[in-house]
Amino acid sequence: MQLFYTTHIDDQLAFLSGEEAKHCVQVLRHRVGDQINLMDGLGGNYVGSIIEATKNKVSLRILSRQQSYSHRKAKLHLAVAPTKNISRFEWFLEKATEIGIDEITPILCQRSERKVVKPERLKKIILAAAKQSKNTILPILNPMAKLGAFFKEEWAGSPQQFIAHCEKDNEVHLLEKYKADRDVIILIGPEGDFSPVEIKNSFENGYVPISLGASRLRTETAAVVACHTVNLLGTSIKLEK
Repeated sequence: MQLFYTTHIDDQLAFLSGEEAKHCVQVLRHRVGDQINLMDGLGGNYVGSIIEATKNKVSLRILSRQQSYSHRKAKLHLAVAPTKNISRFEWFLEKATEIGIDEITPILCQRSERKVVKPERLKKIILAAAKQSKNTILPILNPMAKLGAFFKEEWAGSPQQFIAHCEKDNEVHLLEKYKADRDVIILIGPEGDFSPVEIKNSFENGYVPISLGASRLRTETAAVVACHTVNLLGTSIKLEK
C-alpha cells in the first residue's frame, strides 16, 4: 500500500502538493477516479478518490478515515548528538521512526564533531521511513540545541530523565530503570561520549545514569537500542493490561 502525506485535509477534501503530487501523478501515474491512501502525520489514515490531478496539485474527495494511536502508553523523547558522518545519524532517524518514537532533538555537546544539521533533509528521511513502515504518527524533530540549553527547556509532562554514558560507574541497565507508564527523555552523546562536566551537569538537572549493555556502542547504535528497549517494554506493559 502506497501512502501519501498531506496536512491539507478537511471533512470532505484533501490536497497533495509539491513532491507528493509529483510522485502521485508523474511517477505512479495516478489519474482522476483512482483511490489512494493518505496520512496526516498525526495518526489519521484516509482513503481518497482523485477528482483533479496535475503535477503540482492533486485534489481528492475523502471516502473514509481511521485514527491510529501509539502502541506505547507514554512518550519517548531522544536527545542525540549527530554523528560526524551524517548518514549514520540519518540511519538512526530512519530506524527510530520505524520502531516508534515521539520526539527527537539533535544536541550539540563539547565533544561533538558535527555542529550543523539540515533539518529539511532529516524531515524527509523521517517521512519516508514513516510511510514505508505505515507508522502514521510522525515524530517531532526539534531544532539542534546546545546541551546546556536543552537542560533549561521545560518538556511536557513529568518524564523520567536518563543519560547513557560510558563512564565505569554506569552499570544499571535501562531495562531496570525505565517505568513504561511514564514519559521518558534519554540523552545519547557524541562519538567521544559526554564530557565529565556534561555528565555532572546532567545529574544536577535530574538525569539518572543508565547503561545500554556491556558493549561500547556507536552513537547511532546506542540511540536505536534505547528506542527499541523503551518500545519493547512499553508495548509489553500495554499488552499485559
